Amino acid sequence: MGTNSADRSTTHAPGRVGKRSGGRAGNARRLAGSAIDQMPWHLPENTDRPIEPLAEDGVLAIHDGAMRILEEVGIEFLNEEAQALFREAGCKVAGTNIRMGRDWVMEMVARAPARFTITPRNPERRITVGGRTILFGNVASPPNYWDQDHGKVPGTRQHCADLIKLTQYFNCIHFAGGYPVEPVDIHPSVRHLDVLHDKLRLTDKVVHAYSLGPERVEDVMEMVRIAGGLSHEAFEATPRMYTNINSTSPLKHDVPMIDGCLRMIRRGQAVYVTPFTLAGAMAPVTMAGAVTQSIAEALSAIALFQWVRPGCPCVIGTFTSNVDMKSGAPAFGTPEYMRATQMTGQMARFYGLPMRASGSCAANVPDGQAMWETSNALWSAVQSGTNIVYHAAGWLEGGLIASPAKFVMDCEIIQQIQRYLQPQITATGPEDIAVEAIAGVGPGGHFFGTPHTQERYTTAFYHPFLSDWRNYEAWDLDGGLWTAERAHELWKRIVAEFEAPALDVGIAEALSEFVERRKAEGGAPTDF
Repeated sequence: MGTNSADRSTTHAPGRVGKRSGGRAGNARRLAGSAIDQMPWHLPENTDRPIEPLAEDGVLAIHDGAMRILEEVGIEFLNEEAQALFREAGCKVAGTNIRMGRDWVMEMVARAPARFTITPRNPERRITVGGRTILFGNVASPPNYWDQDHGKVPGTRQHCADLIKLTQYFNCIHFAGGYPVEPVDIHPSVRHLDVLHDKLRLTDKVVHAYSLGPERVEDVMEMVRIAGGLSHEAFEATPRMYTNINSTSPLKHDVPMIDGCLRMIRRGQAVYVTPFTLAGAMAPVTMAGAVTQSIAEALSAIALFQWVRPGCPCVIGTFTSNVDMKSGAPAFGTPEYMRATQMTGQMARFYGLPMRASGSCAANVPDGQAMWETSNALWSAVQSGTNIVYHAAGWLEGGLIASPAKFVMDCEIIQQIQRYLQPQITATGPEDIAVEAIAGVGPGGHFFGTPHTQERYTTAFYHPFLSDWRNYEAWDLDGGLWTAERAHELWKRIVAEFEAPALDVGIAEALSEFVERRKAEGGAPTDF
C-alpha cells in the first residue's frame, strides 16, 4: 500500500521544498473554477509522410524472412478447429504445427480490407480504421491501480468505472479498449458481465471483447447488440465492436484467442492480431529479427481468418520492444521500440493492412520517465502511420498499473498530437503568409494589437488543459503543484461531475436482465 492522503500532503517530489499552507486548496479552487479546455470529438487524419527506416530491400528481406518462418518452421496453433481449417485450406498440418505457403498467405491477406468502420451504440461515435485516420484508446488490462491517495493497489470495479468515465469524458479517446484496470474484486466467472454492463452504460464509444473462452465472447457480442437496439441481422451487417489477441511468442497461438476471433469474424466483427515480441527474450535480440517473427505470427492468424470469412476486418498489430538485458524486465518507449513500430508500419503498408500500435512506458509512477517514454511511443505511432493506438492513456509499470492521473497527463499529449495534425497549422494561403501584416508592423514593432492577430488569437495556438505556462512565481504562489498533482486533482473533479451518456430505458432494462440471467447461469467457467 502507498502512504495515505495525510502522508501525501507532506511528501513532495524530489528536490521540492515545503509548500505554503493552503497552496493545494488554492490550486484546487482554480481547477474547480474553470472548464477543462479540450478539443471537440473528431477522427484525426495523419497527413504526414511516414518515417520509413527500411529501404526497399529491407522490406523485402523482412517479408521473405516471415514467409520462410511460415513455410519452413511453422506456427503452433493449439486450437483444434484452426488445425482442421488449415488442413482444409491445403496447409501442412503436423499435430499443432502449421506450415503454409507464401502464395496462399499473400492471397488470403489480400482479401482483408484496407479500411473499415466500427459503429457503437451511438452512431456519432463511429470510427474509421485504416487509411490516414489515427485513433487513440484507453489503457487496458493492468491488474493494479495507482493514484496519489492510495499508492499501488489491486484493481476494483470502482477503479475500473472511474477509468471508463475518463475514457468517455475525453474527446481525444476514440474507443474503449479492454478493462482499463482488472477488477479483481469481481469473480472471474462474471467479471466480463459486470464490466461490460458498466462500460455500455458509462460510455457510448466502441467497445472490445476479450477472447478468453466462448462464453465471454458470446456474452459481450450479445450485450453490444442489445445496447445498440439492434436485430441480429443488423449487428452482423457491419462491425459494431472488436477483439484484440496476442500470440504466445515465440510462434504460437493459443486455444481461446483463436476461438474468440473465429466467433467474432463469423458474426461480422473486427479482429486485431498483435504479437507481443520482446527482443532478447521472446524474439531475436535484433529488431529486424523481432519484427520478422512478429509479422509471421500475425499473418498466420489473419490468413486463417480470411480463409474462413473473406474480407473480414482485420488489423495487424505491433507490440515489439526490448528487454533490459541486466534484469530481464520489459522496456517501452525506447529507441528500439520506436524503430520497431516504424518498421512494422512499413510492413503493414506492404501488406495493405490497417495497423495497431501502443502507448506504453516502464515507469512505475506518473513522473518524467513515464512521460518521455509514453511520448516516444505515441509519436512513433504517428511516425509509422499507425491507425489504432492501444493503451494511449493511463499505462504504467509495463502494463501492470493503470493510473487516472497518468490518463489525464497522456490526454494532454494526445491532444497536442491531434492539434499538430490539424492542417490549418501548415496552411499557406495569402492570409497565412501574412505579408501585409508584416509590412504594416515593420521593423521594431510587434504583432499583439494588429487586426491580423486580433482576428485569430483565440484559435491560433493550442490551449492546454493541464500544462501550466505561468512563470515560477505565479505557479508557486498558487500552490506550486507538480504536473502529476494537478492531474490528480483534475481526474477526481471529472469523475465527480461525470454524467453518463443517454441510454434508452428499455435498452437499459434489457441489458440488466441479460446480465442477471447469465450470472444466474454461472457466467463463464473458470479454474477457481
